[in-house]
Formats: sequence, structure tokens, C-alpha cells
Amino acid sequence: IEHWHAAIGDATLADAILDRLVHNAHQLNLKGDSLRKKRANLTSLPRPE
Repeated sequence: IEHWHAAIGDATLADAILDRLVHNAHQLNLKGDSLRKKRANLTSLPRPE
């Protein structure tokens, strides 16, 4: 979301899209390490042949 305007290229259009995406959304602020990082480490192990 921080770079939303740059990614879209048009500030007005970016604001309109973001407004529609987050209109009924709830923000969750999580603490701790990402589970994606842990899963990435598990899937990046070499597979035995």
C-alpha cells in the first residue's frame, strides 16, 4: 500500500481502487516472524533423488 500510487501511475485512480478494496476491510497488525518465511525455508530444501 505504501507504493500504491507509484505502482498504478495515477493518484486518483489508485485512490479509487484502494477505497473499493479496503471499504469493508479490517486491518490486522501481526507481530512475530512471517509463516511464509518458515514455509519458504521448508520448500527450498533440495529433494532427495
